Amino acid sequence: MKLTKESVRERTGSFFIPDIGNGGRNMSKRKGKILVCLVLTLLAAIAFTVTAFAAGADPGGSSYTFSAGSGSLEDVGRLAGKAFLGANYTWVLICAFLVFFFQCGFAMVETGFCRGKNAAHTMTMNFMVFLVGAVGFFLTGFAFQMGGSGGVATLGGDSSVLNGMISVPGLGGIIGTRGFMLFGTYDASAYLLFFFHMVFMDTTVTIPTGAMAERVKYSAVVITSFFISMFLYPVFANWVWGGGWLSKIGVNFGLGHGVVDFAGSAVVHSMGGMLALAGATVIGPRIGKFRKD
Repeated sequence: MKLTKESVRERTGSFFIPDIGNGGRNMSKRKGKILVCLVLTLLAAIAFTVTAFAAGADPGGSSYTFSAGSGSLEDVGRLAGKAFLGANYTWVLICAFLVFFFQCGFAMVETGFCRGKNAAHTMTMNFMVFLVGAVGFFLTGFAFQMGGSGGVATLGGDSSVLNGMISVPGLGGIIGTRGFMLFGTYDASAYLLFFFHMVFMDTTVTIPTGAMAERVKYSAVVITSFFISMFLYPVFANWVWGGGWLSKIGVNFGLGHGVVDFAGSAVVHSMGGMLALAGATVIGPRIGKFRKD
């Protein structure tokens, strides 16, 4: 039986049936255009690659060759130092990228536990909290957290670039005061430190979204994400990671090494878990999901 618009309308009762023949031809044309674009892009990439290899040197005239035995001991030490700092930078960036991808995992696992009608809300909420949290951390969060840490010497930066801390005599630092919007911290190590700690902060603001999925307003998540990233998380992180009083109780009060948090077990997960518990307690369970028993 020949398939026509009239026969499909009779079988389905639909009053909007696209032109099957034209639709197929249009689809073929679109596929052809996409294929042509892909081929042109591939050819352009090959052409640029061949040109780069043919040049054999940096376009700016710099030379990256080093003749063995022609350098002094100081030159060798300088090169080794650069390799050390470059390896540290690369490793920290790789770790930060991996933590950044936590966001995808959170989004997928939370969406998987939701009903289909709320999937888009849960997915977009997970990606939104990173954008909101990054802005809040840039404005004040980084300064409150790492503003008095001094910097990271093993990243080659100035160890005094982050030198502002409000302290309580006899107790230790409670909040940083240097690095608001990264002003006054023109140092590559400080920028890398900002990115590394920003992705950990993002994990904290994301955890509560799963506990409150399907029954929380979008605007409420935006407001709480700003508050967490700008003040709540940075203050606690300063006490543990930013040179604050919890990290100094070992020195000040003879309590071993003080508070040590290697990978966020306390700063990230305990704070995110407590926020999730508080939100779930206030909102309550999903209606119809759990029985009294």
